[in-house]
Amino acid sequence: MSSVAVQKAPSAAGATDAERGSRPPLRRRIALVPTITLLLGALYCLLPVAWVVIASTKSGSELFSTFTFLPGTGFTQNLSDLNAYRDGIYWQWMANSALYAGLGALLSTCVSAFSGYALATYRFRGRETMFNVLLAGVLMPPIILAIPQYLLMAQADLTDSYWSVLLPQILSPYGVYLARIYAAAAVPSDVVEAGRMDGASEWRIFTRIALPMMIPGMVTVFLFQFVAVWNNFLLPYIMLSDDERFPITLGLFTLLEQGANTPALYTLVITGAFLAVIPLVALFLVIQRFWSLDLLSGAVKS
Repeated sequence: MSSVAVQKAPSAAGATDAERGSRPPLRRRIALVPTITLLLGALYCLLPVAWVVIASTKSGSELFSTFTFLPGTGFTQNLSDLNAYRDGIYWQWMANSALYAGLGALLSTCVSAFSGYALATYRFRGRETMFNVLLAGVLMPPIILAIPQYLLMAQADLTDSYWSVLLPQILSPYGVYLARIYAAAAVPSDVVEAGRMDGASEWRIFTRIALPMMIPGMVTVFLFQFVAVWNNFLLPYIMLSDDERFPITLGLFTLLEQGANTPALYTLVITGAFLAVIPLVALFLVIQRFWSLDLLSGAVKS
């Protein structure tokens, strides 16, 4: 009787092992769910980009008559037409966007670094109240501030100028918030106190000690602000009337409006949108490299 039970037990165990080998474990199947979700999200985000890239290769006749994701043969002609449109005003729009986004993001990053470091390091009356006001600014939709900003610029006689787009972008509540959080985590208070005991001024402590520790976070702030200013449409739309000062977003919008009466301009809009994405991708790839290096150097120093 016992021998029969012993024989049945191994066979049952062997069947269980076979069943386990035939299908993946439950934990592994559950772990695939986030991966599949991320792949679907990436497909959802990249599909419009793929459409723009492929559509920019099509001529006007191919754009509405061929399969959506079938490449065309008119990319070089589209580039030539875009370059010739109004004596190359598209490149003026690109230069304006580079000015607004580059200078605006740089100034905004500097202001965020100063403000975030001060809020994280110094103890003064009203600090938390000021920080809460900044958090309220993060939650404030930009459309609510557009009209007051226009009225302020009109009072200063700065509307329809480069400053009317640059100045409102310098103070970023979200950038100040990120800078404060990163400064509080990356700059030890003991290091700051040691610098003060050595006789260093507050400016020297910030520039020589705190700022190098905050570089990875400030790179993130710069990237976020650059993308936000580059893609900004509402503020230039309200502030500017001279198309010579338009950024690329507003310039392509006016070109698209004209395309309603001239369908041939649709190819120029699509080609221009494709070219406008390239600087953002290049900037991200370059900054990501320095971002990784800064994080690694900070880990080695710590």
